[in-house]
Amino acid sequence: MSTTTRVTQRMIADMAGVSQSTVSLVLNGKADEARRIPSATRDRVLEVIRETTYVANPVARSLVGAATGLIGVFTYEPAFPSRSSDFYTPLLTGIESAAESVGADLLLFTSTPVVAGRRRLFHESNRLRLADGCILLGREMDPVELERLLDSAYPFVAIGRRDAADGRVPYVGVDYASATHSLALRALGLGHRRVGFLRLSQDAESSRDRRAGIVAAASEVGASVTEAEVTTDRSVTDAWAAIRASRPTVVFVEDPTDAHELHAQLAADGISVPDDLSVVVLGEHNRAADGPADFTRLRAPRTELGAHAVRALTGVLEARRTPAQERSSATPPVQELLDCSLVPGGTLAAPAA
Repeated sequence: MSTTTRVTQRMIADMAGVSQSTVSLVLNGKADEARRIPSATRDRVLEVIRETTYVANPVARSLVGAATGLIGVFTYEPAFPSRSSDFYTPLLTGIESAAESVGADLLLFTSTPVVAGRRRLFHESNRLRLADGCILLGREMDPVELERLLDSAYPFVAIGRRDAADGRVPYVGVDYASATHSLALRALGLGHRRVGFLRLSQDAESSRDRRAGIVAAASEVGASVTEAEVTTDRSVTDAWAAIRASRPTVVFVEDPTDAHELHAQLAADGISVPDDLSVVVLGEHNRAADGPADFTRLRAPRTELGAHAVRALTGVLEARRTPAQERSSATPPVQELLDCSLVPGGTLAAPAA
């Protein structure tokens, strides 16, 4: 047979000496119907499929409700620009490795357009149903879209803790609240009592969790916290100017890129880190060497995060295959938080006398 010939179910049926409907039942793998096929017949069909390297059409399989073996990945922000890749690359590495271990292929959904830097999950070109389920990535996710996805009963797992839909969203995230609280207590234990905080907007749960950790630690020791938000309209320099009057002895910075900009600004102002001012970062870039400063920082287990998300979604899909009468309607959604680690770095010290 020519390698350019497209193998069809009809051709497989002729070669195996069975009907096309028998081939379809074997491919679709519906347990109740497949049991009616003698094992010898099923083995003969599978052998012909192996010999011809036939690949079942995932569209056809999804239309009949059969598993396609595809796991979808949807990113709210473009995944591959240089700054985005710092965040997404380790996540995608973990997703790829775990998908390989369970024998699944990945399908990256890119057909929905990017508007104002973000994709919409529901769009006329949406093809979510091509995959058995989907992993959602993004700093911020539209709560309305998440609720709509839940209502559709489509299997998915979000990466990152999500508050939407009354806590019904399945997710695998990072325990930023506890990690930030511990790191803040470490700084406060050195004697810092005037804290600055350069943060991102509070729209994302991860940002709210980081802020909660700092505020809680400061309240425990009676320290003050002066905050400034870095936005597209407010630069790191402007945000630093807004908190500088409070004379902080330590500054927490949420975004690693902002931390490097702040470090350069401090150097230009003649402020030495950490002799004059300590700087602590609540995250890190994927790149090992990203600047002159070895920041004291949190390290999120992003590769593990991606792998855990695949395993969580696989568990959801396996549960769906359980007969309806054996399922528990009270089963809570998957909601898992992984621990951060602390990188000591060299930018945290006791405040100057």
